[in-house]
Amino acid sequence: MKKTLIFAVAGYNLAETGRMIEIARTARTHFNIIFASYGGQFEELIQAENFHLEKMKPRLSKEKLARLRIVLSGETINTVGYLSLKELETRVPNEIAFFKEVKPAAVLTGWCLSVTLSTRAAGVPFINVLHSTTVREYYEAGLQSWPDRSNFAFFRWLFRNDEEKMNRWMSNLVLKLAAPAKAYNAVGSKYALPKFKNFIDLIEGDHTLLADIPEWVGFPKIRPSLHYVGPLPTRIDRPVPVEVASMPHDKPVVYFAMGSSGKPALIAEILRGFKDKPYRVIAPVKSHIEQMKIDVPENVIVTGFLSAHKVNPLADISVIHGGQNTVMNACLSGTPIVGIGMHPEQQANLDACVRKGFAIRLNKRLATASDVLAAIDKLLHDKTAKESVETFSKQLAEWDGPENAARFLKEHYG
Repeated sequence: MKKTLIFAVAGYNLAETGRMIEIARTARTHFNIIFASYGGQFEELIQAENFHLEKMKPRLSKEKLARLRIVLSGETINTVGYLSLKELETRVPNEIAFFKEVKPAAVLTGWCLSVTLSTRAAGVPFINVLHSTTVREYYEAGLQSWPDRSNFAFFRWLFRNDEEKMNRWMSNLVLKLAAPAKAYNAVGSKYALPKFKNFIDLIEGDHTLLADIPEWVGFPKIRPSLHYVGPLPTRIDRPVPVEVASMPHDKPVVYFAMGSSGKPALIAEILRGFKDKPYRVIAPVKSHIEQMKIDVPENVIVTGFLSAHKVNPLADISVIHGGQNTVMNACLSGTPIVGIGMHPEQQANLDACVRKGFAIRLNKRLATASDVLAAIDKLLHDKTAKESVETFSKQLAEWDGPENAARFLKEHYG
C-alpha cells in the first residue's frame, strides 16, 4: 500500500507551485499525492495535473492576495511577512487536524509557512524545498548582499564603500535577527516547540532539498540534512503562441519575464524603453500591466503565461527578477542574465550568477530603462559571459531534479 505525501504550496506563487508539481509528477509512482493550498491563481495548474487538491481554509481573500503580491515584490519592511500572528493561530490547529486525519509519511513545502509549525507540532516529518541562497551556509559565508531598497549613500559611507563588509554585516544580521520569527515563536510556544533563533531556523526542515547544484554557489561543505537534487524549474506544457513561435530571428531576442513578483511601474518603464531598439522582445508580463495604459512598442510581444522552458531557449538574453524558477530556466537555456531582484532572496540568486560570470544585477531602487538597455547591450557582446552560462547549463543538465527528489523521498519515506 502506498504511503501519502502532502505538498503544501503557496498557490499564488508560480515557482513554488511549479517545482512542487515537478517533484510530485515523478513521486506519484511511489506515493499517494495530496496538494494543500489556501488559494491563488496557480492552483489550477495542480488540478490540471489531476492531483487531489485540498483547498485549505480560511481561503485567501482578494485583499490578502494583493497584500502577498506586495510582499513578493519586496515593498514591505518585513520581506518574509507572509502571515500574521492571527493567521498562524487559525491555520496551525487546522493543519494539525488535517495531518492527523491523512497520516502523511511527510509534508513538503516551500513557502506555505504555517506548515513549519504544524508539522513539528504534529510530529510529521517536514521537508522544505529551497535553494543554496536561503540556507544557513549562505549567510555563514557572508554572501547576502545589502538590500537594494535600503542601499543608501549613508550606509555605504558607514562601511567605507566596502561591499564585502556590508555583505558580511547583513549576513550576520539575518542569523541574529529573531524578529521575523516572532509570530511563529509565539504560536509555537503553545505547542512546546523550541524557540527559533532566526527565520532560517524556522524554514529549514528535518531535511532540506536544494533545487540547484554544488557548482552554483560553491559551498566547501553542507550539513547532512541538506541535499542537492538539481534544478526544478516549472515545466508547464502550454502551446507557444503563434506570434512568439513565428517571431523573426533577424535580430537578437530578449526574454523579459518578472514571475509573480514584478513591480508594475518598473516593468512598464522597461517596456517603453525597448522602443526602436535593435532587438525583438518576448514579454510574458501581461498580468503585471493589464491595469495600466501602455503603448507597447512594435518590437515587443506582450503575452500572458508562457512555458518558460519552451520560450527562454529562443532568446539571446534574459531580463528577469531573479526568482529561482526564472534563474534556473535562463541558466538551462544558456542565456546570460540581466537581473533586477525585487527582494533579498532574488538578489542572492542573481548574485550567484554574477559570481559565475554571466549576469549583471541592477539595483531595483535605482534601475532605469536605460540601465537595463545598457546591460543588455553589454551582455550581447560579451563572449565570455555566453561561454560561462553555456558551461553552467551543461553542468545543470547532468542533474535530473524531479527524479533525484523522488528518489530521496522513496528512500527516506517510502
